[in-house]
Amino acid sequence: MNLNNIMDLALKLSDLKDIPSDSGIIVDGENIKKVVIGVDMEGPELLLAKELGSDLVISHHPKTGSPYINFHNVMYRQIDKMVEVGVPINKAQKALKDRIAKIERGQHPGNYDRVASFARQMSMPYMNIHLPIDIITENFLQNYLDEGLKDLYRPTLSSVLDLLKQIPEYKNAVTMPAIRAGSTDDYCGKVLVLMAGGTNGGDKVFKAYFDAGIGTIVCMHMPDDVRQAVIEQNIGNVIVAGHMSSDSIGLNIFSKELENKGLSVIKIGGIVE
Repeated sequence: MNLNNIMDLALKLSDLKDIPSDSGIIVDGENIKKVVIGVDMEGPELLLAKELGSDLVISHHPKTGSPYINFHNVMYRQIDKMVEVGVPINKAQKALKDRIAKIERGQHPGNYDRVASFARQMSMPYMNIHLPIDIITENFLQNYLDEGLKDLYRPTLSSVLDLLKQIPEYKNAVTMPAIRAGSTDDYCGKVLVLMAGGTNGGDKVFKAYFDAGIGTIVCMHMPDDVRQAVIEQNIGNVIVAGHMSSDSIGLNIFSKELENKGLSVIKIGGIVE
């Protein structure tokens, strides 16, 4: 396989037609047989991959190049997600606008070529796959929770936590899924998994979902200022499932598909199994 084949596989699994702006091939390569994959792959991981005889390093998070600088552009996917659940498109756009601008400003001064230059000097093929992996996780969890909750009478946040903790990536993680807004005996209402839109959309986005009828949001992580704002809104609930463990769900599914294609896959860099 080559890197384009691997990216195409990720796009197929996530039902995307084009490579999103937070993902990309940084150093190209051919005849890939052995892959080292992880959540965060930088200089130390590149050196280890070389030592292990790897033909390719795959990072989940964008650490370098155009995917690092243009990361904020995938956040526009959150507008589509909000519209799907009934948020007016104009409200969705305004709810997200400030957050996208803040993320863009934060990435702009970064050392975007540091890891790329490291990989080039090592002649180590390197790519990152972010949004497609997050979509794989999001779809898996949404289907899993929908199925697990459908026959329960008035399920609560405790019901959601119990289901999440049965998934190996959460069960085996050091950080357990946790309630950040609400309490264990609160009814969960309609549960929506939000894990594929770049990063957390902020309190205005959460409120837009709650106003549209979502009762509980399950996400990867939540800044404390957003948590406090959502608590003060007193409308909906939020469960933080865990960042590394949630990323690991999509990465493990993707890694299995790579193995099915005949590749040897070594998982490091934060993947929970």
